[in-house]
This record gives sequence, C-alpha cells and structure tokens, in this order.
Amino acid sequence: MEANNPQKILPLAAILEAALFLSHEPLSLRKLSKLFKTTEQKIKDSLESYKEELKKEERGLVLLETEQGYQLGTKPEVAPFLEQLFIDEEYLSASLSQAALETLAIVALKQPVTKLEIENIRGVKTDGVIDNLVKRGLIKVLGRKETLGRPMIYGITENFLQYFGFKDRNELEKLKKLWLNDTFFPEAGETK
Repeated sequence: MEANNPQKILPLAAILEAALFLSHEPLSLRKLSKLFKTTEQKIKDSLESYKEELKKEERGLVLLETEQGYQLGTKPEVAPFLEQLFIDEEYLSASLSQAALETLAIVALKQPVTKLEIENIRGVKTDGVIDNLVKRGLIKVLGRKETLGRPMIYGITENFLQYFGFKDRNELEKLKKLWLNDTFFPEAGETK
C-alpha cells in the first residue's frame, strides 16, 4: 500500500472524519476535494452519509455546515456533561449569561446596531456584556455610525453562526422574519 494515497488504506469517510476532527476551522468542499484528489460531489455525498451516521443516538457529534464549509461540533444534549468536564478541569470558557444572550439576540436581529440602541431595548447598561461578546468572537465592530459622536456599530460574526448552529446568514434571516412578525423593538425614544 502506498503511504501517499491514504484512500487505499482507509475509506474516504474515515479520512474526512479525521480531517474535520483536527481542523479548527470549517473545511470547504473545494479544499477537501483538492486534498483528497476527488470531486466535490463525492466529498459532499460522503459528508451527507457521515452526517446521517452522526444523527444516531449513541453519537455525541454533529456535522455543522457553514458558509465556509463543514466542521464537527457537539450535540446540544451532551452540553451538561461537557460543561461539568470543563468546570472540573477549571477551563475559563463559561456558558453565556442571560444578559449576554439577550444582547446577542438584539445584535442578531437589529444589526448593525449601536451600544445605545441595545441599551434602549434592554433598559440596562451593556458595556461589560458587549466587551465579553467581542472577546468571545460572537460579535464584532462593523464600523462607526455617521451620527453625532460616531458611535461604534456591532454585528454578529461567523463564530456566532457556528455557536448557534446556523448554516449561513440566510437561515438567520428566515428565522428573523418569522420572529419579528410577532415582536416589536422600539426605536430610540419610542415605547411599546
């Protein structure tokens, strides 16, 4: 067996699984097809088959698809066990607070949005929450608003999409339209 041709040693699905496991970033079909010297369709078919295999109850992983490509993640139902593992090993990555989740929801639904606009909706100061979300890479500064004081405007990141399991921004937009039909966010100075 040739060492340069791993497909003769292992099936494509096994090699894809290992590549996805080791990658810290999503892997595109193009990159995977070049890496394994096969067609994008063959890679996609193999990934779809792998995705179905991961849906079984005894599996703890899911195959996530983003605009950038494919990546492995954990099933939401295993989160309580994994959180305990990380607490026991004193990892600093804590779950998001209620304030952080509320702020994230506002940014996701109203982006681009300023800190003052977020605070008007939430009714409380958000300095620390916004700083934490930026540090965690869930939101980012998109620029400055062309108004008095030129406040920073915020939006979501690709990490946000991955964290919440969205395939791409279009999925978020569809959910946003459904949800906003039943919800009212006041503009600055308005009340509900």
